[in-house]
Amino acid sequence: MKIAFLGPHASFTQLAASQLFPDAELLPQANILDCFKAIEHKEVDQAVVPLENSIEGTVSLTLDYLYKTPGIRIEAEAVMPIAHHLMVHPDCNIDNLEKIYSHPQALAQSFHFLDSRFKEVPKQDYSSTAAAAKHIADHSDRNLAAVANQFAADLYGLKVIHRNIQDIEQNHTRFIIISKQQNIYTNNELDVLGEKSGLLITLPEDHPGGLHQVLSVFAWRKMNLSKIESRTLKTGLGNYFFFINVVGKWESALHRNVLEELAALGTDTDFLGNYKEFLLKS
Repeated sequence: MKIAFLGPHASFTQLAASQLFPDAELLPQANILDCFKAIEHKEVDQAVVPLENSIEGTVSLTLDYLYKTPGIRIEAEAVMPIAHHLMVHPDCNIDNLEKIYSHPQALAQSFHFLDSRFKEVPKQDYSSTAAAAKHIADHSDRNLAAVANQFAADLYGLKVIHRNIQDIEQNHTRFIIISKQQNIYTNNELDVLGEKSGLLITLPEDHPGGLHQVLSVFAWRKMNLSKIESRTLKTGLGNYFFFINVVGKWESALHRNVLEELAALGTDTDFLGNYKEFLLKS
């Protein structure tokens, strides 16, 4: 089995993918679009991509490609605590750090720690936390540091000098498994947090009360929505599609009639699947 993931090696997405597919061949992709293309071109069986971070919010590119890639389905969702560590090459002189590298989100999420302990050390944005770790491993002759995960430290032979430097303890990232088929993903080694369904809904036109009509379809049936996210269609100001999560199973006639009523309202609705949410380890 081949699984694509948002790379590079030692990224948080690989850490998630390795727990979701411990026996599969994991193939890093340069960006989120390449993960979707690998699925679309049948180069892999599934892909793991980030959907949302509890601090930074939704990964907009993932939503955009869910909308733009025909036939993509969600097989499962997984939540992983995010732990950032400050690491250096074993030969580094910590008292004379020249620069700290990491992805902009990781630097932002560790801002207060870095500002209090290494205020005078310049911070440098990098393409990913894993790439930042590789960069300092490749430049062992300089006194550089990176903010990354333990996976990256182990892979590149780095020494962690400060652990769990993230400013907010409740820092979690939500990942999704995508494929071209609605497979039933199961994993007895992981805890199940719940079950939900995903829908992409496009309104027929921008008119007063349009979104209210859509939400009323769920409201009068007392269906709990855990997420409502709007994204621009990029066809003009005011044109959006909506990503909606409905909590629970999607199996009764009551649920099936939702799609019929949404169609009667003139919406374009893509049902992404009913799937479980799993808890991963950091």
